[in-house]
Amino acid sequence: MTSRGAARPNGQSPASKICQFKLVLLGESAVGKSSLVLRFVKGQFHEYQESTIGAAFLTQSVCLDDTTVKFEIWDTAGQERYHSLAPMYYRGAQAAIVVYDITNQETFARAKTWVKELQRQASPSIVIALAGNKADLASKRMVEYEEAQAYADDNSLLFMETSAKTAMNVNDLFLAIGE
Repeated sequence: MTSRGAARPNGQSPASKICQFKLVLLGESAVGKSSLVLRFVKGQFHEYQESTIGAAFLTQSVCLDDTTVKFEIWDTAGQERYHSLAPMYYRGAQAAIVVYDITNQETFARAKTWVKELQRQASPSIVIALAGNKADLASKRMVEYEEAQAYADDNSLLFMETSAKTAMNVNDLFLAIGE
């Protein structure tokens, strides 16, 4: 690991700078957006997570070198009936995580639509990360890693496969965005 410094959740460190970032999660219903946030913020995973209504708001701070990064996380509902609310949440966001389920090709297609919408309507400087969630279900994979990586490369997106269940790459994803 490079000299990134210890990343400390809720990082109380002698950080000299504090940066606050609005981060929004977008994606279809049941791809694991709330589970990723819960894993990152509280280190928890619930096998049966209620559907988000509208959006949920959480915060988490991490330390990167001499900077404390405070994420203001908006976890949006994935159901189609809430789609019209999404611009209200991504307006002014410095970062977005577009989540899809690696076992469901349809959610990947929908993720591409979210990326296009963000590229068209969000801040031009927004950092967009693509997260292929449910990597613990690799035996049921329908979206190949290489396909998603190529799409991310073509669109200048951060890309990681994650598992909220096993915590694989969850903190790394948020830290990469923070950097």
